[in-house]
Parts: sequence; C-alpha cells; structure tokens
Amino acid sequence: MTSYLSDTQSTFSSGQPKVNNAPAPLAWTGSSDIFALRLREQPAQPPERLWEFFASRPKNKLSNTTLKVIDVLLTGDLSRIRSHTLADSLRISPTTLRRRLSKDGVTYQLVLDAVRRFRCEASLAKDWVPGKCLAWDLGYAEVNSFYRAFRRWTGRNYSSTLKRKSRKTDGRSNSSNS
Repeated sequence: MTSYLSDTQSTFSSGQPKVNNAPAPLAWTGSSDIFALRLREQPAQPPERLWEFFASRPKNKLSNTTLKVIDVLLTGDLSRIRSHTLADSLRISPTTLRRRLSKDGVTYQLVLDAVRRFRCEASLAKDWVPGKCLAWDLGYAEVNSFYRAFRRWTGRNYSSTLKRKSRKTDGRSNSSNS
C-alpha cells in the first residue's frame, strides 16, 4: 500500500495521487518557496569596471565559486537572491560559501555592494530612474537604505543626480537650438 500527500489536504491518504497541471514550487520553507537559480558551468568574466568598486582587487585568480556568485548577482533578481539561496543553488552550505569567498579575499556583502553599484551606474547611464524603482531593482528592502548607499558611493544625494542629468539635457538642447 502506497501513501501519497493529497493536494487538497496536508494528511496522507491511500490511493493514486491527483494529477495537477499547475507548476509546483521546488520546495517550501515556511511561507515562501525556493526558486532555482540558473547557474552557468563556466561563468563569464566580470566586467573590468566592476573591480573599481572593490576596496582592493583580489590578487589571485578568483575561484569558480566566486565567479559564479558574481555572475548570478550581475544577471539575477537582486530582490530575491540571498546568500543562503545562492549557496543552496551551488549545492554547498552557507558556511562553505563564506569560506570559499574569504579564500578569494572577498565577502558576500562586499560582492553584493559592488554589483549593486555597478548595476546602479549602468541603469543611470541609460536613463534616470526613480529612486524607489531603482532601490527595488537593486534588492533594497527600504528606499532609504538605497539612498544611504548611493550617498556612500558617490558622495552626493540621489536627488542631485536628477538635477545634474536635467542640466546636462538642457545644455544639450540649448546648444542644439543655437
């Protein structure tokens, strides 16, 4: 006799399982589901500009684990990626992830901050984005946390970035009219 977990109730019942065509989450943890990160076998080399955001560039060639972490953070949804979910996707424990990153002279937070700054600059180079939207895209839970980080990165307020962009745009339109 085989027991299956019924879709409609959380108790075990005998018989055949119900066929459900809806996609199921990979796993449940408390109130949220775990999502799968798509990892490349050989991640691409990070952009050179990214290294400028590290306090000191790692001296040795980075391990495959560190390159995968950087690659996932560069391409993934920062509002959902946490170190423990990334470790699960790499099929290692969070402690092993921390140990491998520290062997390369970086921490998860250091890599995350560098990637956030890189992605922020890339977004603002294309077009001005409201701070609230950019904070969400970069994975900040609070907009004020993003504003503090932006001030730490650039030395100026985010609102002054809009003023500077509008002055540059006005300058271009005025010079093209004359």
